[in-house]
Amino acid sequence: MMFNKNIIIILLVFAGLKLSSQDIHFSQFGMSPLNLNPAFTGFFDGDYRGVANYRSQWTTVPVSYSTTSLSFDAKRAIKNNITNNLGAGLLFNNDVSGDSRYGITQLYLPLSLNKTTGKDSTIFFGFGVQPGISNIGFRTSKLTYDNQWDGDAFNSALPTGENYSVLKRTYFDLNVGGMFQMVVTPSSVITLGLSMSHLTSPKVSFFKNDEIKLDQKIHSYLAYRIAFSPKLNLQTEYLFQKQGKFMENVVGARISYVINVAEKQAISVGSYYRLKDAVIARIGYDVKQWQFGVSYDVNNSAFKAATNRRGAIEFAVIYVFKQSSIFIPKKRSCPVFM
Repeated sequence: MMFNKNIIIILLVFAGLKLSSQDIHFSQFGMSPLNLNPAFTGFFDGDYRGVANYRSQWTTVPVSYSTTSLSFDAKRAIKNNITNNLGAGLLFNNDVSGDSRYGITQLYLPLSLNKTTGKDSTIFFGFGVQPGISNIGFRTSKLTYDNQWDGDAFNSALPTGENYSVLKRTYFDLNVGGMFQMVVTPSSVITLGLSMSHLTSPKVSFFKNDEIKLDQKIHSYLAYRIAFSPKLNLQTEYLFQKQGKFMENVVGARISYVINVAEKQAISVGSYYRLKDAVIARIGYDVKQWQFGVSYDVNNSAFKAATNRRGAIEFAVIYVFKQSSIFIPKKRSCPVFM
């Protein structure tokens, strides 16, 4: 009966659907928690966490993308109550693409409130907000235009015929999210996250057209983890994003084997699929407070004619620092001398 229950939950995780989102994204989305959902701020076993992500995409074509994300977050108990925690952090993102070097630079200050309830603290839920500043812009130095063709060859000295009044724009941004986690059985956990980005619908036109705004984005995440033994576990994940007319669906799973329990040393392999876009191969290695991940996207969309199926390579690192608690006995026994 327990086995059937676990199978049903795994199938629910995989139930889903078309790609593409206007925002930056990572194939290893679970390794970039503050980009995944602001409610995940402070949601980890420890006191401080540092995360670094790097993604290089479509290097074989002129519109290559390079994405970097750095984040730091911490949590503190509210009035020494370990069932209620406040989380706070800092998130920096930078994305650059194409000959125009079109770039997005973001700086967010995520905040969260998390609470543990239920018998034996088996239920965990939280809410987070993520205010921040974003800057978008592009360069024209490497762009070429029809007006610069002199009839025989390209001549960069000729005027472009273009007049850009604005090359960059800065705006306030706001994201919110909630999350829920439950221990289903002693060996299995389910996690659900739901968030919304760009609540302020910021204006993003370079032509001073206030009607052009950044679409709000709905973001959901579902994961189910089950331990088959103390050394072997499986995690299935599903990610859905919708921004304007664009949607992204990613489903997959990875299996982990614990090499050394005391050292928290484990290796993992997994496979994910971004619908109508790419197959993602992923490997990971954990040891002590460190988590490392590498993934590669094999492009299978119509764009594969240009990419030769070379999608993206991605690296992720997480470090979690946990302070050692000092044991202070309530009573001190008197020594006995022989």
